[in-house]
Amino acid sequence: MGGMLEGFSQNPVKETRMATQSFQVTGMTCGHCAGHVTAELKSVAGVSDVTVDLVAGGTSTVHVDADHELTDAEVTAALDEAGNYALAGR
Repeated sequence: MGGMLEGFSQNPVKETRMATQSFQVTGMTCGHCAGHVTAELKSVAGVSDVTVDLVAGGTSTVHVDADHELTDAEVTAALDEAGNYALAGR
């Protein structure tokens, strides 16, 4: 009689850790802008959630949950795809 665990790996399951990062973003003026930024950041590999604290016409805070820390280059590329948005001070 075969073992019930036959075919299962004996390796422990690796736990995926989520990192939450906050970025200061300029150029957003409305909820539509925030939606574009959210959609583009969610398309970055490993990103699971994005929330925006919108400051219309000012510097907004964007919170990103991902399975790794995003680089400024990854965020900048997503912001460029979304429209005329930029990391503040960079």
